[in-house]
Amino acid sequence: MQSTLPHNARSMNTPTDYAEALIAAGRLFHQRGWVPATGGNFSARLDATRMLITASGCHKGELAREDFLVAGFDGVPIGSARKASYETLLHCQLYRHDPAIGAVLHTHSIANTVLSRRLPAIELAGYELLKLLPGIRTHEARVSIPVFANDQDIPRLATRVDAHMKQHPETPAYLIAGHGLYAWGADVAQARWRVEAIEFMLDCELHSHRP
Repeated sequence: MQSTLPHNARSMNTPTDYAEALIAAGRLFHQRGWVPATGGNFSARLDATRMLITASGCHKGELAREDFLVAGFDGVPIGSARKASYETLLHCQLYRHDPAIGAVLHTHSIANTVLSRRLPAIELAGYELLKLLPGIRTHEARVSIPVFANDQDIPRLATRVDAHMKQHPETPAYLIAGHGLYAWGADVAQARWRVEAIEFMLDCELHSHRP
């Protein structure tokens, strides 16, 4: 299970606080080349049934507060005329799977796109940054990041992800082939650190696979 914030600490945050944290993550990720154009999507849990998530068609390096909407864990927007991201149900799956997950971040880097097209899973071992992932205390650990085939049927894809995570609850993140990385944490900051750590290790793996 993911580590989590005390309930009273999370409840002090407002949708505006979460939006500002996600806006900052978007700027950083765009500077790193991980969310080109409108690629990627970000969310944060508001409570037991709702999340704040980026609306469809937003440039993640240029997000503003109005680029977010509130949605239930069924993916349906609440009180907003904005269209939810096509991949909202993948965020819903994670929040329903583990109530300790407080934020989900999805990126489209060169490394995660290329490697996920080549390999059925990404094996990471020997990296110091593995210790930013849940349950890892030493660089001598080995972590497998599963790769799921891309699928335009998002409910079907979410079902496959859920089945895998029920069988492998230690899964710290996953990739969609040719599409990108999904990573999460107890809050936006932890999710951002994990994305940064995984993207660094994937970049190393990409370089090591070059002839």
